[in-house]
Amino acid sequence: MVRRQHEQRSVFEMILPDGDKLWDDTLHRIDEVLEDEELVDRVEEALQRRRPKSRTRGRRGTPAAVVLRLLVLKHLYDWSFADCEREVRGSLVYRSFCRIDCERVPDAKTMIRLAQAVGPEVCQQIQERLTALARQRKVVRGRRLRVDTTVVETNIHHPTDSALLGDGVRVITRTVKRLEKAVGKVKRRFRDRTRSVRHRMFEIVQRSRKPNEQTQARMKAAYQRMMRTTRAVLRDSQRAVGGAKRKARRLGWEVQQQVRALSEDVAHMSELTRQVLAQTRARVLKGDTHYPHKIFSVFETHTEAIRKGKAAKPTEFGKVVKIQEAENQFISDYEVCVERVPDQTLWGPALERHQKLFGRPPELAAADGGFASTANERRAQDLGVKYIALIRRRRDSGGSARAAPRSRWWERARRWRTGCEGRISVLKRRHGMRRCRYRGLRGMQRWVGLAVITNNLVVMGGAGPPKVKRKASGAG
Repeated sequence: MVRRQHEQRSVFEMILPDGDKLWDDTLHRIDEVLEDEELVDRVEEALQRRRPKSRTRGRRGTPAAVVLRLLVLKHLYDWSFADCEREVRGSLVYRSFCRIDCERVPDAKTMIRLAQAVGPEVCQQIQERLTALARQRKVVRGRRLRVDTTVVETNIHHPTDSALLGDGVRVITRTVKRLEKAVGKVKRRFRDRTRSVRHRMFEIVQRSRKPNEQTQARMKAAYQRMMRTTRAVLRDSQRAVGGAKRKARRLGWEVQQQVRALSEDVAHMSELTRQVLAQTRARVLKGDTHYPHKIFSVFETHTEAIRKGKAAKPTEFGKVVKIQEAENQFISDYEVCVERVPDQTLWGPALERHQKLFGRPPELAAADGGFASTANERRAQDLGVKYIALIRRRRDSGGSARAAPRSRWWERARRWRTGCEGRISVLKRRHGMRRCRYRGLRGMQRWVGLAVITNNLVVMGGAGPPKVKRKASGAG
């Protein structure tokens, strides 16, 4: 049964009458913002959608206010779920902040399920509500806009063809063993070839360290042996699944459901492994390095290889994320791009989104050279943007690139735009947006959304309480 909050406060107020002095300033400010009832409403509605009768039936669940504050606290300090459980359980301050007090702290597995219930759509609704609150508090007015993109990495190892083949064989073998354990002894047992695959992986790594013709030929031979082993695993797994399904017909309904689920897992991983085999054949044996629709992980299949021109990390594996800010480092909107698109195509939607949120176009709009084009400048002018600072570079007679001379306002706008790089750095260093720990594309959207929400709560808390206009008293 979904609850809004715990029914009664704790005895902390009697035991520690001055316990609020233990709080740090950041938590005090965030706590004040989270008192808004509409923020809790969004989470409560999400929890009610988990089951048809979650609102009135079942045992008492974790209250919506507690769920919201646990997720904010987790991303505020970039904790894991286990760390969050341990820290909240052992701290009176965190218990009071999360509105748990003397109640039981949800364990890490429960937090994971609750976080999955708060999907990316709910994160967007919370972000929109925070934007409305920031406008009411005069934290932002929508007069400025700066846009930039960054890459959030998925939680994968460095993708090599041999490692991807090894992942596929390992997962298929593990799942088939669980399948055989569920139905009992089968007529023809599945052969475990993971040891052979590991040996081939180690051999390929050793050969790749000496890039000469003889070593390359031996590495290709090792790849061919590894691919033959992988194909044998795929054939054996298909026969094992068929035998398990036939035997499950004579067993109970629960065993049949378990066999059906495991068979679907084997089929899914087998399909991905076949794609890895195809791309390995094209890339390693035929030399086609531009193979389309490459897979970089059999677990996070939405991962893309992205080059942003960084010297320290020329290739990043993850998703492109658009971040747009208003004044005072407040992030007004974000977007996880489902597929990699040029930055220029994100400029128009960013302006329209800003106008929808604030009811008017910005007076100043700034972005880096990736967004610069004549069409984008014209589009901003048509929407009514007064000052447009898209940094474009021109070449002088010697062929070297240099920035075009601009007026004084343009130089100030250019310097203000560089603050977007610092805000992205804060999101990655402080709130964990460097690497996504949630699974799937929706997990990536939730991870980015919660990091942005936490950043905005810190910004709004630092701005202080809302300003109240005082009425002028009449003459006595």
